[in-house]
Amino acid sequence: MSTVNPQPLWQPTAERIAEARITRFQAWAAEHHGAPADGGYAALHRWSVEELETFWKAVTEWFDVRFTTPYERVLGDRSMPGAQWFPGATLNYAEHALRAADSRADEPALLHVDETHDPRPVTWADLRRQVGSLAAELRALGVRPGDRVSGYLPNIPEAVVALLATAAVGGVWTSCAPDFGARSVLDRFQQVEPVVLFTVDGYRYGGKAHDRREIVAELRRELPTLRAVVHIPLLGTDAPDGALEWSALTAADTAPVFEQVPFDHPLWVLYSSGTTGLPKAIVQSQGGILVEHLKQLGLHCDLGPEDRFFWYTSTGWMMWNFLVSGLLTGTTVVLYDGSPGHPDTGAQWRIAERTGATLYGTSAAYVMACRKAGVHPSRDHDLSAVKCVATTGSPLPPDGFRWLHDEVRHDLWIASVSGGTDVCSCFAGAVPTLPVHVGELQAPCLGTDLQSWDPSGKPLTDEVGELVVTNPMPSMPTHFWNDPDGSRYHDSYFDTYPGVWRHGDWITLTSRGSVVIHGRSDSTLNRQGVRMGSADIYEAVERLPEIKESLVVGIEQPDGGYWMPLFVHLAPGATLDDDLTDRIRKTIRTQLSPRHVPDEIIEVPGIPHTLTGKRIEVPVKRLLQGTPLEKAVNPGSIDNLDLLAHYQELARTRP
Repeated sequence: MSTVNPQPLWQPTAERIAEARITRFQAWAAEHHGAPADGGYAALHRWSVEELETFWKAVTEWFDVRFTTPYERVLGDRSMPGAQWFPGATLNYAEHALRAADSRADEPALLHVDETHDPRPVTWADLRRQVGSLAAELRALGVRPGDRVSGYLPNIPEAVVALLATAAVGGVWTSCAPDFGARSVLDRFQQVEPVVLFTVDGYRYGGKAHDRREIVAELRRELPTLRAVVHIPLLGTDAPDGALEWSALTAADTAPVFEQVPFDHPLWVLYSSGTTGLPKAIVQSQGGILVEHLKQLGLHCDLGPEDRFFWYTSTGWMMWNFLVSGLLTGTTVVLYDGSPGHPDTGAQWRIAERTGATLYGTSAAYVMACRKAGVHPSRDHDLSAVKCVATTGSPLPPDGFRWLHDEVRHDLWIASVSGGTDVCSCFAGAVPTLPVHVGELQAPCLGTDLQSWDPSGKPLTDEVGELVVTNPMPSMPTHFWNDPDGSRYHDSYFDTYPGVWRHGDWITLTSRGSVVIHGRSDSTLNRQGVRMGSADIYEAVERLPEIKESLVVGIEQPDGGYWMPLFVHLAPGATLDDDLTDRIRKTIRTQLSPRHVPDEIIEVPGIPHTLTGKRIEVPVKRLLQGTPLEKAVNPGSIDNLDLLAHYQELARTRP
């Protein structure tokens, strides 16, 4: 890719750079820990990976992390997998998340918004009180450190209270969104054997109420380890027999008691999408998440007590956990429970306006949907409070950058970020002191030695390679649940380059220090030795107004050939005629590569996704190679299983 220095789309002002928390951190770290005072972010990043232990020590001091027993050293063992962070230390995540209650008791910790778009505040004092009451009740129910507590909950304040109360007693939190079906939930919760289940009777989405009481009953039957079920009457129904009432458990005026646990004590279990088997049950630690999220939210996202942090997410996605951690920086967290596009495509912008969000996060897909739908955010809403719009879930195409710049504000900080459930954080993304270039993430994150490697392990610059991280991060999984010998964990990240984390994305590190994400490397398109990520194809094809969404796979044929079909889901009223087919081919040929023009362009009724909205390329590829549906995909991980029948039938009828 070009090493030319193009004009940035956005450049922070000198005043903004001076006011950024990361600037103040660098000056302080230079004075106290030998960090470079000059050289800006690039010098600070280089120091943070070369002096890894000093950097993380500085983070804990800057954010005043409270260790109730001191650590022996920052990094007891730096080998991957198995790095040992802050051995000897004890602390509690929930204690840090509620610290602002001491100084800002009557200010909002949470703003809850449903499809009426009317924000309802929960103050810091009330959040702390509810957590204290519920934590005491959990202890009374026999919940002890290490016990798993589960939530089948939408993005509502009760979910945050339940997570923090679980962490306060040293329990291990895990959650699924209530749009997950019973099988999807059981595939996750049965692995970890929860002792308590928090659940709603249903949820509202797209203007409709969805009753989930039958699914809750099935979960109770199929989770024999449950000692208690807590009923939250979101739709106003009575508690089922044997269930406890949320209101009764959170009514007391009780100060929370925070169990002091080892740094690596489990905080929560997150799950991979599980498209091709049981979801991986990813365990992250109280201390690791605490320090990683303080760095990410307090330095990279520049969040503090004056901010309001809104990210559209559900409790089934790591971004919800990341959002809740906004509390660590004293920030007011905005919880939206509802459809991202109700009553119209511009709904999220209305919520950003109504809540005074200063950092608004969403998916790249939503940005592109707004662009296609002709949404005009700044014309229709007062978005003057929004300093940053951040996107994740998939790479934000260049047109998405330009649309945000043109339709929101010319001085808008656009932060495309990339990380993963696996670390519940970002490898690269937001830096408030750096320019933004179209189609690029600003830089690798502090403490993250992000590199692009070729198959032999040689670092690359300005060339596409595998995303690797060559030093440990505190939020890397401590282990996977039900993986006693660690083999599944090892094989997930460390089998390609021993001792080095391979994430499974294609990236380019530019000579300017920015990062470009090209999509998943396990669904790479490799034509005649030229590799291309699927995201590059989608970005080009989906500019065409007739294409609602697309999916591309490359399939090695038994005869040594290579078949690359492009599946297109058309916009209403569009027709896949010769003219559109020719324009798709020409778009790919001229904008990307003549070698990656698809062999066939096939209209489909829809593109299947995981439950968190990611296109499922590998299972479709397996179906087209003749793998039976039940072996190609975990049915409980797909948003619309009926769509896969189309691909299965194509595999059967294709000559």
